Amino acid sequence: MIKGVVLAGGKGTRLWPVTKVAGKHFLPVGDKPIIYYPILTLKKAGVKDILIVCGPEHTEQYVRLLGSGEEFGVNLYYTIQVEPVGIAHGLGLAKSFSDGKKVALILGDNIFGDEFSKAFADFDRKDRGAAVVLKRVPDPHRFGVAKFNGRKVERVIEKPKRPPSDLAVTGLYLYDNRVFDVIKNLKPSARGEYEITDVNNYYINEGTMDFIRAKKFWIDAGTFESLHRANLLVRKHHYSK
Repeated sequence: MIKGVVLAGGKGTRLWPVTKVAGKHFLPVGDKPIIYYPILTLKKAGVKDILIVCGPEHTEQYVRLLGSGEEFGVNLYYTIQVEPVGIAHGLGLAKSFSDGKKVALILGDNIFGDEFSKAFADFDRKDRGAAVVLKRVPDPHRFGVAKFNGRKVERVIEKPKRPPSDLAVTGLYLYDNRVFDVIKNLKPSARGEYEITDVNNYYINEGTMDFIRAKKFWIDAGTFESLHRANLLVRKHHYSK
């Protein structure tokens, strides 16, 4: 059974001053706070146990809002990422929670129109490896972008000036439990963070990285523009539990 991790740390500086008091994951998209959407994505994919990784400023608010997870039909747990020093670092905090099982990591501001239960079930049957969810985008230079060699992902390039494809790596990832050893051996990037792209490239170099195509909409609601677009998309597609 795959364990789920929702990364909901960070200070939401791109949404300042709206996030000066409340974290961005509490802002509304449609009739729900942003944080509901990644939880529902994992639930619909068949994940029952989910760890919320949050910053120290808003931990109490997350617990008050989400509780035990009973409202969602899942079991929610919490841990604190004291300093936001990268996605890989946040995932690393889930080692004991994972209990030796595979993990699905989703970023707390990511909203998907797709349902991934088959992809998760297929991944759970694999002996080892990783998978990333890719989505075709009009502005790939803003994201980590998949470079292909035939049908295989050859490398993920972070925010390339000349993107090798228009397929962006979204904020939904699947890993075997070896990921925690990979994270332990990472070195910080030039910006002082432990990068999830380095983790993905480890599995790519090993030849065990698969990819899943998101066919419907995907958005990370972390800027004013994308938050507005997320509301329009969710309203259009009637996203529900």
